[in-house]
Amino acid sequence: MAQAPAEAPQPDKSSNGTHGGAARVAAHGGFWALVIGSIGVVYGDIGTSPLYAFKESFAHLLHEGSGVVAPSEVLGIVSLIFWALMIVVTLKYIVIVMQMDNKGEGGTLSLMALAQRALGKRTPLLFLVGVAGASMFYGDALITPAISVLSAVEGLRAVPSLENRIDPFILPIAVGILVGLFAIQSRGTGVMGKFFGPITAVWFVTMAALGVSQIIANPSVFAALSPLYALNFMLDHGFLTFVVLGSVFLAVTGAEALYADMGHFGRRPIRVAWVGLVLPALTLNYLGQGAFMLGQLDALNAEYALAREAALAVGAETVSFEFSPFFEMAPEMLRLPLVVLATAATVIASQAVISGAFSLTQQAIQLGLLPRMEIRRTSETQAGQIYMPQINWILLAGVLLLTLAFGSSTRLAAAYGISITGEMLMSTIMVFIVIWKMWKRPLWLAALIVAPFAVIELVFLASNLQRVWSGGFVPLLLAVGLIIVIWTWVRGTRLLAETVRRDEPLAKLFETLSHHPPHRVRGAAIFLTGDPDVAPAALMHNLKHNQVLHEQIIILTVKTVNAPRAPESERVKVEDYMPDVKRVTLTFGFMETPNVVKALTEARKHGLKFDIMKTSFFLSRRTIVPSEKSGMPLWQDHLFIFLARNATNATDFFHIPSGRAVELGNQVMV
Repeated sequence: MAQAPAEAPQPDKSSNGTHGGAARVAAHGGFWALVIGSIGVVYGDIGTSPLYAFKESFAHLLHEGSGVVAPSEVLGIVSLIFWALMIVVTLKYIVIVMQMDNKGEGGTLSLMALAQRALGKRTPLLFLVGVAGASMFYGDALITPAISVLSAVEGLRAVPSLENRIDPFILPIAVGILVGLFAIQSRGTGVMGKFFGPITAVWFVTMAALGVSQIIANPSVFAALSPLYALNFMLDHGFLTFVVLGSVFLAVTGAEALYADMGHFGRRPIRVAWVGLVLPALTLNYLGQGAFMLGQLDALNAEYALAREAALAVGAETVSFEFSPFFEMAPEMLRLPLVVLATAATVIASQAVISGAFSLTQQAIQLGLLPRMEIRRTSETQAGQIYMPQINWILLAGVLLLTLAFGSSTRLAAAYGISITGEMLMSTIMVFIVIWKMWKRPLWLAALIVAPFAVIELVFLASNLQRVWSGGFVPLLLAVGLIIVIWTWVRGTRLLAETVRRDEPLAKLFETLSHHPPHRVRGAAIFLTGDPDVAPAALMHNLKHNQVLHEQIIILTVKTVNAPRAPESERVKVEDYMPDVKRVTLTFGFMETPNVVKALTEARKHGLKFDIMKTSFFLSRRTIVPSEKSGMPLWQDHLFIFLARNATNATDFFHIPSGRAVELGNQVMV
């Protein structure tokens, strides 16, 4: 048996909202402060991709190609990476997707809500697409900290004084950094957050400087900016192209953050940061890595040939060959400081994706996709600063499991691409719906706009699917598991709501009470309910067992709209249902925390008079028992009961004073 959440808030289809995030942040800081802030939070993930994207792409040419890399192949890889940045990030996200703000907010669930509004309803297919995209994000949230921190710490191999002694310590150092990162989450990012932007800006400038130093020595690498090298590479290498593209795609990981964090920084600051610093720095660094490899190509081919001969001599199935062009570009005396800076950048990138997981989970809870969980505010001034202990420790367990199981950034790269490509492909489908239905473009034009992105992402997905058995199954299993959890929760809460609707109608109850009035006691009683037309179970039990009613009765319903924030004008709705009985509806957006007491204080402006110290909150709590006739398979019944049992108490979630709350309930079957 388990206890169902007490009258969960009901998602509403209202489209009203306000431009909250960017406007509020702009009120506290200037435009350039937002630009610098976005560099740290928005671009932390994509900014650490040069640590492993080019290296892994080049490694495939060595290990799965002929074993001898030609200069044209190096230029082909650089060209593929550059045009992936231009098409996927610049054209799709910077130019098109960021125009699709949902009342100033972005992100997978915001885009799903926007597409639902465009269609005028929630269709099963759109719901599945949105949920699949959100589920894929959690794969990103698990793998990003592991691969980023590991790739930075592995840079210690390039430090001359450490290269032969550091290997046994790389994994423990990475694990220590990751544990420390998650351990400080409860303190919030307000204190360190102000340093994120400047540190990451220094990181991008350093990457650009490293690239320029190599380009000067080998300017012929600029030829890679021509798309012909990318096209020729794909035509010449056949199936190997699909293998290489899986690693090329690592260069655009983090692109979703541009849209997801739009509400915090605004569209223009994010675009300016991309065009003014991030894209030039990434381009110069990838060109620099290409130039460095062109200069070292003969020596590297010879070293790999020796390593392969040694592997064949001992009967090894794989060739052990480590190289890191990113760190080796730097002068030897600067490599250790570069590793320290890279580690700081990867910690910031990890922090951003962890915060994104908190924000996405909060949205999912408010939209009724997940059970209630504890949400703590870590800042009095910034609405986006939250901490979710349950999600934090689940993520830490998953990150450590991946880090220890895979052991290196190279092995983790096999698992990384699938979650990102899947998430991007889901967003492309929703972008198509918005262009077609909301922007009122012809069907053929909407299809023409998204077709290039869909084709590229499908190619990248096909490439990454080849790595399913090398680690790609991890994000796929995670996504499938989360989809099952969300489907079970949504289906179970709907069946529970149908059971509640069979309870006595509110109008019929008060009609009966008018003929047989119970004893009235002093004070006010607030009854929370998910359906204002049905008598709350707590009210029925109070009458049955205590045989009294309070002088003032308030039937309270909490709703969540498909907008990031509800407008203040629609926050509170008060109806005079009968003498001494009022129906109150509180409306919140899916980015807001439903603080019931604070909202009821505002309700006094609407004529609702009560003394909070003389008011009791009655919550209906239902103990769920599984049933073969519930409408769900028995295994799904048990999963729903498990989720309900572990949901955060409604008193805490709605910020109701525990000393004023009374819970009354009964058993129901689902």
